[in-house]
Amino acid sequence: MPELPEVETVRRGLAPVMEGALIRQAELRRPDLRFPFPPAFSEALKDRRVVSLGRRAKYLLIDLEGGDVVIAHLGMSGSFRVEGPALETEAPGDFHMPRSKDVRHDHVVFHLETPEGERRVVYNDPRRFGFMDLARRQDLSAHAFFRDLGAEPTGNTLDADYIAAKFRGRQTPLKAALLDQKNIAGLGNIYVCEALWRAHLSPERLAGSLVTAAGKPKKELVVLTQAIREVIADAIAAGGSTLRDHIRADGSLGYFQHSFSVYDREKEPCRTPGCTGTIGRIVQSGRSTFHCAACQK
Repeated sequence: MPELPEVETVRRGLAPVMEGALIRQAELRRPDLRFPFPPAFSEALKDRRVVSLGRRAKYLLIDLEGGDVVIAHLGMSGSFRVEGPALETEAPGDFHMPRSKDVRHDHVVFHLETPEGERRVVYNDPRRFGFMDLARRQDLSAHAFFRDLGAEPTGNTLDADYIAAKFRGRQTPLKAALLDQKNIAGLGNIYVCEALWRAHLSPERLAGSLVTAAGKPKKELVVLTQAIREVIADAIAAGGSTLRDHIRADGSLGYFQHSFSVYDREKEPCRTPGCTGTIGRIVQSGRSTFHCAACQK
């Protein structure tokens, strides 16, 4: 499933096309994705102008004039592509894959009028685990998808004191606590593994062990907080890691996956300078965790 950096990459790829554009038609080629579309969804988007594209955790937010917001989630295999005259965009990396041409999985088509001419933004989703919803911007914080989300790992709210308040007294393994969206929004399996490796912390260590009795963050938690922010920033800058079905909006591959230090590197040497350990894999809550037992304590 695409993680936060991948969703942010898609947002940045779509923004130059969609922001300021007029949606002439939202064509729905089936009645549902993971969930049914909202009642009169297509009619609600007709002749509406896109104000901005945002993101909250792993959700894309398409703000429309009049205060409505389209909420889009990519699920496991969802992707957007832009059709129309070539855009002057520059994609990072030398790795490319063709856009999906299997129209059987083109489930939503936004027909746009832009200053550069007509464009089509196509949502393709072979497995249909993604979904779209419509809400009022003023009600978004109370929406079921967002009301319990923690701080963004890219924002100023996330610091060691914030995490210490969440972790204090917790007897939960550190990895599970980081994956809990009520603590930090948008962190997924891949980047949690990467951040823990950078911070030299074991995924099995108890979350509460990084907080003092007085509720203050220990030095290790300060290092972990910085590692989280850095690994997410690096992934976004690189264009997002491309795993399985995920592609960028312009069809190109991101390449952060090629610089993973620990994820999916079982039995390979640890890349920590001076460490002689080997990357191992354990299963936590049904999910693979990659770590180095020699330097992650």
